[in-house]
Amino acid sequence: MKTGLIVAMTSEYEALHKAGVTGVIKSGIGKADAARAATEFILKEHPDCIINSGCAGGIGAGLRMFDIVVGSQTAYHDVWCGEGSLPGQIQGQPQRFDADPALLRTALSLQTARPLRSGLICTGDQFLTTPEDDARVRGIYPDALACDMESAAIAQVCRHYGVPFLSFRLISDVHDSREQTEAAYQDFWQKVADDSFSFLKLLIDKL
Repeated sequence: MKTGLIVAMTSEYEALHKAGVTGVIKSGIGKADAARAATEFILKEHPDCIINSGCAGGIGAGLRMFDIVVGSQTAYHDVWCGEGSLPGQIQGQPQRFDADPALLRTALSLQTARPLRSGLICTGDQFLTTPEDDARVRGIYPDALACDMESAAIAQVCRHYGVPFLSFRLISDVHDSREQTEAAYQDFWQKVADDSFSFLKLLIDKL
């Protein structure tokens, strides 16, 4: 199976290489760069599936740093198209993008050293830093587990081209307070172990 692996940041890219994952595309941060990278890869390389990985902020109850969230769904938290559309929904698109069922089953079957949860990953062009930010997202999606800046944009592109998609995220920070969030996020990249992103290698090896 030919798999496209997309991450946003240099730090994520380097962490995956330390974990033994190769063939990774670095898109850049945010929805526009994520969509561009996914589109270019699909049109040039014709992958059988695309997996988006990296880190995300945890907003679900009980999540801790280094927990793994597998996105059974992804959705935008910063979109509003007016009357007739649901919050987070782009007209003509679903409010939530479902993960590919086969990829999701495979991911959830993995035996990982880190706690693994499955649920909704929300996406927006905003780095969330406060409990108030989290509350705003949960006001739209009460079941949201994590927030990033790329997953739903890649999911939308994959839906357009009919390419199976899955997002797979490592929690880099939780938002108990602004001070703790910023400090924890910086500390995450100092403490991240070489095997912290090895869940993606496990998934690739099993596909």
